[in-house]
Amino acid sequence: MLALCNCAVSLAPGYKITKETREIEFVSGPPAAIQIRDNYELLNYGTDALDYIDVTLPDPATYGRGETKAELDGHATEFRPLPADLQADHPDRLRIALASPWKPKEKRQVEIEFTLHAPEHPGAWMTLSDDNFHLEPGAFAVLQPPNSILAPFPNRPGKMSYSVRVPGDFRVLARGRLDGKPRHAGNESEYRYALNSKDLGIFVVAGRYAESAPLGQTGAIFWTLQPTNIDLKGARAITDAWTTLQKDFGPLGRPGVVWPHIVEATDLREHISGGQTIAAAAFPGGALVNDSALEQGTGSDAFIEAVSHALAHNWFGQEIYPAPDADLVIGEGLPEYAMLAIDEAHGGEAARRRRIARYLNAYDNAVQQGPELTLAASRLSDPPAERRIALAKAPLFFAALEDECGSDAMQSGLKEMMTLMRGQSIGYPVLRSALEQASGKDLAATFRLWLDHKGIPEEFRQRYRGG
Repeated sequence: MLALCNCAVSLAPGYKITKETREIEFVSGPPAAIQIRDNYELLNYGTDALDYIDVTLPDPATYGRGETKAELDGHATEFRPLPADLQADHPDRLRIALASPWKPKEKRQVEIEFTLHAPEHPGAWMTLSDDNFHLEPGAFAVLQPPNSILAPFPNRPGKMSYSVRVPGDFRVLARGRLDGKPRHAGNESEYRYALNSKDLGIFVVAGRYAESAPLGQTGAIFWTLQPTNIDLKGARAITDAWTTLQKDFGPLGRPGVVWPHIVEATDLREHISGGQTIAAAAFPGGALVNDSALEQGTGSDAFIEAVSHALAHNWFGQEIYPAPDADLVIGEGLPEYAMLAIDEAHGGEAARRRRIARYLNAYDNAVQQGPELTLAASRLSDPPAERRIALAKAPLFFAALEDECGSDAMQSGLKEMMTLMRGQSIGYPVLRSALEQASGKDLAATFRLWLDHKGIPEEFRQRYRGG
């Protein structure tokens, strides 16, 4: 009853977003920058008057956030730190104090403006250079609920719009429905997009790209900063990987994605180690690659492997994302399990066994270099030695689950989980429930054996010995 009532009438202090627009503008350098402007119309529909509005802004180290401004009802205002007793629980929040109480049924207008520069730690979340950039949802402001246990989260309205303003020779990919043709003025172009309540967060990829479609209208599309001859072997392998992912794990929620875009992104770093070696990262409907990956050759095994793994993150990382206590096992283990499915689809059971043997070999080598944690205790923030062990073991956990459930039930359970949990975080209870529902089996013992104990079960080793 509480949940049903809360959909229409708040049972606590709270407000909702009735209108929302965003403007994203690429500012040519040097150095280049991105200007973000957010406009909100807010309605207090809660039980009490409010004295503040809390907001989370992009992390300066990750997104290079610089000067930040705010307006309240058309007048300049300031962001202030939260009270000391709340800062420990919400270290990333700032507060807009209201000069007069915001009474129930009243509306307020809020505008937030900030600039993003090339980040101190460029990675999979944002890159920015003079001729290309990409942004993911964390690059934007997020309004927060009042500090009350029942206060509802101020979700995005049913429909919202945003614009992307770039130089006229940029190509643009972004989430949502393109609202009409691009508008051109002078040397700039403006793209306008509409999102509904079922769409996930804003993601933008843009740059001065040359397009290559080596397989015509039935395969992967490549955007590179210089015209590049794309190897047909690589284009086919990446297209086949995409087809397998769609077949085994369902079509992506974003409509209109038929074939993936593979896009060069300057300064992209490897998403776990942060290194400048071969790097690929997912964005909705494709993968970003750095110049080190392209230098390997688009037909090389290293390039195909990196891009296929990044594409798998479209399902396991973009559509759903892991709970904090499962960021390594689910966040990296599931995409690696998807690589098993890709290998098996194109090389049969023998190819699947070969990849499992690779993971086992990587695990055995890693345990000689450092102490092992249980998978349940492993996190992406662990020291490199412990993390390397868990990264090798996590996909073996999912291979063991597939052995017990059967591949059809395993894939069916994951499809259902992604449908029901799209845009939400998942942890071990949700994963286990989905697989048990699909397979009709009790998986408690398997989860305990692999998550709560160190080492590889001997029965599993025997099954894949010599693979």
